[in-house]
Amino acid sequence: MGRKPVPEILFRVRWPDASVQRCYSPSTVVEEVFAPGDSYPVAEFADRSRAALTRASERVRRIHGFGCARAAAQLADIEARAKSFADGRVVIEGFEP
Repeated sequence: MGRKPVPEILFRVRWPDASVQRCYSPSTVVEEVFAPGDSYPVAEFADRSRAALTRASERVRRIHGFGCARAAAQLADIEARAKSFADGRVVIEGFEP
């Protein structure tokens, strides 16, 4: 019997410069942390993303025996982008299956 798949999800965010990014999560845990229409100061968005993507990667680890490299890469990208903004807010635009 195979391992059960982990439900991947994309979440769209709008950065303070109005650019939109599609972000990857290996688990729907991000829906517990973010809701469409919510906005967060950049630093809080990065902190919430770190918490959500770490939890999502741990779910993958429990099921498959290893964490999710793609979630780690997504988090690194979010943290790098967040550092480029001194202030502003990040808006959660929505989720995609």
